[in-house]
Amino acid sequence: MQFNPESNGIDAPSVHTPLNSAIAHSGKLLPPEQHLLLFTADDWENFIREWAQFQKTKYKLVDRLGGADDYGIDVAGFVTDKGFQGEWDNYQCKYYTGNPLAPGTAIPEIGKLIWHAFCKKITLPRSYYFFSPKDCGPSLKKLLLDSEKLKQKVFEKWDEWCSNSITSTQKIDLTGDFADFVDKIDFSIFQYKPRHDVIEEHRKTPYYVIRFGGGLPKRHAPDAPPEMPFASESRYISQLYEAYSDKEKSAVEAGNINEFPKLHAHYQRQREAFFHAESLKSFARDSVPEGTFESLQSEIHSGVIDTCEDDHEHGFARMRAVIERANSIQLTENGLIQVTKIQDRHGMCHQLANEDQLTWVSSND
Repeated sequence: MQFNPESNGIDAPSVHTPLNSAIAHSGKLLPPEQHLLLFTADDWENFIREWAQFQKTKYKLVDRLGGADDYGIDVAGFVTDKGFQGEWDNYQCKYYTGNPLAPGTAIPEIGKLIWHAFCKKITLPRSYYFFSPKDCGPSLKKLLLDSEKLKQKVFEKWDEWCSNSITSTQKIDLTGDFADFVDKIDFSIFQYKPRHDVIEEHRKTPYYVIRFGGGLPKRHAPDAPPEMPFASESRYISQLYEAYSDKEKSAVEAGNINEFPKLHAHYQRQREAFFHAESLKSFARDSVPEGTFESLQSEIHSGVIDTCEDDHEHGFARMRAVIERANSIQLTENGLIQVTKIQDRHGMCHQLANEDQLTWVSSND
């Protein structure tokens, strides 16, 4: 083949969308399912701890029991405060490497739990779920979807897969009373949980974004403040009235603020801002790791405290200067920035005033 110096060679790849800053910084995000395949054993352990936080919304108690004497239990969710004497669910979610989870790995775990239930060390769970980074393989799924076939497989493979693996001190034969016990078990309690279901449950924890990226979930609109303030609002509202009174040189309070239309409108806006910030605080609790909101609030405080401590004509002027300063602070690091609004900044100032970290009326005024 003759070389053509005028040839362009390999065509350039097509780029379907313009480059954005997120891709420029971190590259293209892997889907969570692919991300799971790259997990180390430590990554998986931490992922399960994070996922368990969602389970706490469904159970009275969630505990990790995996270990040498785990009775075949990995993560247990107890429906009541009666522990094993009440209803409970088992999640077998150990870090299985290699191929997808197969019957030869799952059935010994089933055997271990059944034996310890027979010995009355635990009760049988309401449900028992298998899942792993590479999911359950087709052969195991078929067994878990057909409880009678699963029971048959346990009896068929007991000697090969289970008898010598349950304890290190004795061989466990599937005979006599134990065989009768196993035969009476409803094997439909053994199920599998697809990994995409696990990921969707993890998505509802504060750890999803920090582990998989992809941006924060949508933030809902804040509640409107009720006409009668909550007790939890008392200190910042008291500070508002002090600032208004300092400006007017006469008492402004709940009973007469309607006589000051501009101040009354300002008061309403500040309460709305406070509820915006409270909404952001609740959103942060459910969507990002603990301390993220407090870090943002601390950054606002650091940015406005010098303005607050400056000399001002009166407390109302101080408050307005602080809020104006909060508007102009360049926030660059905190993970909540993309969902933080101007009203949140104002509201955080009132949250800080509610805790006396900011004070509008100074003895020096």
